[in-house]
Amino acid sequence: MDFLSSVFVEPFVQIGQYPLFFVEVVIGGLLSGVMYSLVALGFVLIFKASGVFNFAQGAMVLFAALSFAGLMEHGLHWSIALVLTMGIMALVAIAVERLVLGKLVNQPHIILFMATIGITYFLDGFGQTIWGSDVKVLDIGIPQTPIDVGGVFINQFDIFAAVVAGLLVLVLAVFFQKTRVGRALRAVADDHQAALSVGIPLKTIWAIVWTVAGLVGLVAGIMWGSKLGVQFSLALVALKALPVLILGGFTSIPGAIVGGLIVGVGEKVAEVFWGAAFGGAIEDWFAYMLALVFLLFRPQGLFGEKIIERV
Repeated sequence: MDFLSSVFVEPFVQIGQYPLFFVEVVIGGLLSGVMYSLVALGFVLIFKASGVFNFAQGAMVLFAALSFAGLMEHGLHWSIALVLTMGIMALVAIAVERLVLGKLVNQPHIILFMATIGITYFLDGFGQTIWGSDVKVLDIGIPQTPIDVGGVFINQFDIFAAVVAGLLVLVLAVFFQKTRVGRALRAVADDHQAALSVGIPLKTIWAIVWTVAGLVGLVAGIMWGSKLGVQFSLALVALKALPVLILGGFTSIPGAIVGGLIVGVGEKVAEVFWGAAFGGAIEDWFAYMLALVFLLFRPQGLFGEKIIERV
């Protein structure tokens, strides 16, 4: 009975007694979910353009953060380091297209997926070779102190990250829906051979989408690096993007945001109010259990397209 009480009674009693604290936990979860969404956006971009899950997105986030922090350690102002890192990520994207993806046009998706695994380990090793393996402190002047909003304390850094993510989603949504390049990206995802037959330059499109994914990875790397420090475990943040993608749908940019918010709120609330009943560490596995439920009942996610194959 003690266990049942701690699961079904005590958490709701605590919520009733401390409503402002509950609101604070929910807001913290929402803002944390935005950080997950930033990583998930990179996965969505590559998947929309190639139909392949990009295992290397976490490594791209890490490599971008390492490059940015490394340039700042050499005395460059953060704005100059940012521009140079954007150029570095564009060069990485072009190299990926020229040396890897360009050689694998029309190959099965599993081949492309395995190629992204190879890119992951290369970027991890290459980043360590260039910038070293020490943990780097990243400070670009974003305040980390909480502010009091009606009795609820909200971290200023989390607010800043949420605003940045919102602007990214808006820009990318317009890019995919309203621009000629965005429409070409969607056509390439549907059928590589058909896209080539109507004159869409597949190699150029892939280079563009990998560049955009790299820039999204740079933003995510700066946000996560400022919060956790730039270290090689940062690449593991990408693993938390998997449940986000499963919830939101692999092809939906808004879905990446909604999925991130659900995961962020769910794991924070579960950890704070149900952690004691399950011995803690709910935050480590909650998102994956939630994703498993979605795979059983709605595998395409909340915003993903349901695939119907006729035989």
